[in-house]
Amino acid sequence: MFDRLETLAERLEEINRALMDPAVASDATKMRDLGREHAHLSEVVDCWREYQSAEQSLEEARELYSESDDPEMKELAKAEIDELEETLPELKEKLRVLLLPKDPYEGRPILLEIRAGTGGDEAALFAGDLFRMYQRFGEKNGLRFEIMSSSGVTVGGASGGFKEIIASVTGDMAYSLLRFESGVHRVQRVPATESQGRIHTSAATVAVLPEPDEVEVKIDQKDLRIDTMRAGGPGGQSVNTTDSAVRIVHIPTGLIVQCQDEKSQLKNKEKAMRVLKARLLEKQQAEAHAEEAAARKAQVGSGDRSERIRTYNFPQSRLTDHRIGLTIYKLDQTMAGDLQEVTDALMAAHQAALLEEQEA
Repeated sequence: MFDRLETLAERLEEINRALMDPAVASDATKMRDLGREHAHLSEVVDCWREYQSAEQSLEEARELYSESDDPEMKELAKAEIDELEETLPELKEKLRVLLLPKDPYEGRPILLEIRAGTGGDEAALFAGDLFRMYQRFGEKNGLRFEIMSSSGVTVGGASGGFKEIIASVTGDMAYSLLRFESGVHRVQRVPATESQGRIHTSAATVAVLPEPDEVEVKIDQKDLRIDTMRAGGPGGQSVNTTDSAVRIVHIPTGLIVQCQDEKSQLKNKEKAMRVLKARLLEKQQAEAHAEEAAARKAQVGSGDRSERIRTYNFPQSRLTDHRIGLTIYKLDQTMAGDLQEVTDALMAAHQAALLEEQEA
């Protein structure tokens, strides 16, 4: 491990030199990639240097303790030894986590898809609640949301539900913070339309799709059928009086994407293509990792949207994540965007599984 850390320290020096090169500075893509690598390596190397410094201090404190005849000095040295003997294992464990394989989609923008599942109007309202929960959580962490496509639902004269909503989420932490949200989210509560006060169970599915680079997903235009039509749903401002809605069919896979939120047909086509590319990447991932996912049962979920991952029980103010057995009783705060405790626990479980796998 320590040899590898020295190699990474050398690589950090190389990146520092590259970032000062005018030729690199003029290449936005290269600057972005090097910047991300620099941020990751800086954290690793800083921790490594801190470990080395603590190790050196421990050696000096032990030497002082064994050679000093002054009781006061020996007491100070012993206190420092005790402290450093606690610190070093913690730093070593932190280094082991920092050296875990980096997810290839780290730092990428994502598409967040939420669809109403079983439960009719209540499921659609819950899909809207989930979307707003993620928006609030994202705002606290510097993420930006752009709605790509949506199909709204009005219940009892009030809007706010969705049969389906797809949003682009950007920001350096977009993938890291939301990567474990894919799957079925189940809600147990008394619907606003329920006059008898009975608790209903409904569900919504969430998918987190990393947006692919150009080289990852190549689409041949002859494999596409592109249809234009008038947008449905609420109109105004000519959105549903012109043929602005776009539907794209990827013939080889049968995938269908439709966007109609923009007034411009060109913008709707651009958004639909982004969604299609993300879904094609997801399909490639699922096919490539089918065997690997079966072998990695210890990891946090499969990311499969058919897997029930979480229950939101409103009468008990309880959230339960079934993958890691986490239960917390502050559902109001969670729905208001306080998801950090959940995401931290999921990340810790994921890292523990990776460490266990490395040691096996």
